[in-house]
Amino acid sequence: MEAKQLDALTLRKMFLSGAANLEAHKDYINELNVFPVPDGDTGTNMSLTISSACEAVAALEDPTTDQVTKAISSGSLRGARGNSGVILSQIFRGLHKEIKDNPVLTTDVLARAARRAVETAYKAVMKPKEGTILTVARAMAEEAETAAAEIEDIGEFLEKVAHAGDAMLEKTPELLPVLKEAGVVDSGGKGLMMIVNGAVDAYFGRETVPEKDKAEAEKPKFLYRIDFLLRRSGGLSADADGEWKNILSSLGEVEVFNPTAGTVRVAILTNDPGHVIAKSARQGTFARVDFVNLTETVSDEEFAAAAGPAEPEVPKEWKERAFLAVSVGNGLTEIFKSLGADDVIQGGQTMNPSTDDILTAVERIHAHTVFILPNNKNIILAANQAAELASDCRIIVVPTKTIPQGISALVNYMPTDSIENNLETMTEAISHVITGEVTYAVRDTRISGKDIRTGDIMGIGDNDTLTVGTDIKTVALDMLKAMVDEDSEIISLYRGADFSEEDMEALQAMTEEAFPDIDVEVNDGGQPVYYCIASVE
Repeated sequence: MEAKQLDALTLRKMFLSGAANLEAHKDYINELNVFPVPDGDTGTNMSLTISSACEAVAALEDPTTDQVTKAISSGSLRGARGNSGVILSQIFRGLHKEIKDNPVLTTDVLARAARRAVETAYKAVMKPKEGTILTVARAMAEEAETAAAEIEDIGEFLEKVAHAGDAMLEKTPELLPVLKEAGVVDSGGKGLMMIVNGAVDAYFGRETVPEKDKAEAEKPKFLYRIDFLLRRSGGLSADADGEWKNILSSLGEVEVFNPTAGTVRVAILTNDPGHVIAKSARQGTFARVDFVNLTETVSDEEFAAAAGPAEPEVPKEWKERAFLAVSVGNGLTEIFKSLGADDVIQGGQTMNPSTDDILTAVERIHAHTVFILPNNKNIILAANQAAELASDCRIIVVPTKTIPQGISALVNYMPTDSIENNLETMTEAISHVITGEVTYAVRDTRISGKDIRTGDIMGIGDNDTLTVGTDIKTVALDMLKAMVDEDSEIISLYRGADFSEEDMEALQAMTEEAFPDIDVEVNDGGQPVYYCIASVE
């Protein structure tokens, strides 16, 4: 049946279906990440980005199109995680900007909204790269404009737009050589098409999400989701890990169980959170615990009122300037604080903090100007988004892409100099820092002409995979040889949680022997996943 308008209730149903389709396939999207490191989380980041928006949209009973898109936009903006998540939130933001003034959605309105969504998303990225989610979104916007000039039927219009997105997604390997070499399409683009195709199928009454997943999306089987990072107490064997995972599986649905020598990352859906915490507490010390009730959202006002009469709040004294760093690992946290960071929030490759996480930390610091050190290229966009949304203070994002760059920025900060001069000085300083990271491969692939097998050790540079091998120390030294040049003066090594002190001492000796004219500094970073982080300045 032909329909020339899209109403708010149908739009609401389409968004929730698209989000559920993304959630059902997030693990598959994670596997599309080009680099085979144990932190491929594009699907997870995109799903978490819109999860808070889903709660707000689902709560709307008789909404207008403006209310639906506003809920989608505001929820995803604050929940945005990772580059793909931030870009997705900007797409929703652009859609809302156009739709809010158009209570009736025709193909013309939808085409204008698609164009504005793409323009908004492109503006959020300093150096847009083709072959990504942006390219896929642009292809759909272009098709939307063409189709709207010829088609009034909403259903036919939606199918043409979705087909254009799918077609462009398949072309992304031709636009981005690294995708072609790895034999995958762009993961962010795939996530976007999961949302779009899930939404289109909902419009036609088709079911793309498996019944089990659909039922859980509408009425969760489990009431709670617990996501935590635990630091080991030591001495646990693989058998013990297996037993622990079996216990957790008996208490719910384990989504993530990633044990290493020093830490364990766990995410589980459960109806018995007390037992999950009690059983896990025997394994070590909790470094971070995120707890979500999947069926209920309590407002800040209700939570505060339930506490009863409170003591009069003593106003905190405002600082003029402060630093917020993003990092993970006790050693790295201490390094940042010793250099002047006022607060450090947990995050990095394996745990991208959301825009809201960053804003909450900024509010906690209580300063007129807060410098943010993202220390990861996948967190910079979320930090920039926090800077845009902040209302009570000024946020300055120092574009640090690695931990060593963040440390260099702090070292070069001068309290007596102006904000503008300091930003220029820190940005200049980080441009001279070369970073390398040693980790392990979680799947077979081919990158930069190198065949990589599951379990291989990789030395990853700022822009490329520098070395591949089977021995951590050998790979680390070969990586340093690729990083050092005739102008190098200092090599800094940061030991990870899964790299022993003895092995680090051996690596230090190997490094000093290989580079006798360069100072070598060794620090205990305590970071998970990465055996060693190295910098050359």
